[in-house]
Amino acid sequence: MTTRMVRVFVNATAVDVAAGSTALDAVRAWNSSAADEVSAGTRIITDSRGLPLDAAAPMSAGSILRLTPKRDRDSADHA
Repeated sequence: MTTRMVRVFVNATAVDVAAGSTALDAVRAWNSSAADEVSAGTRIITDSRGLPLDAAAPMSAGSILRLTPKRDRDSADHA
């Protein structure tokens, strides 16, 4: 039996992943070090509009993902 693959885009690079894969799976297929950074919380996955995307979000053909550094606001920024 053949696994159905879907093409997604991670930082403008086409990546083929198995249907049902998560956003983190797609990032890992693109770059395992980047996926480790997402898991560690130092980078976040965003969608094509720049909105944060859960790493467990299921991928569909044509999904566009971008990785950005996670920036924490310190308490001085809340004043």
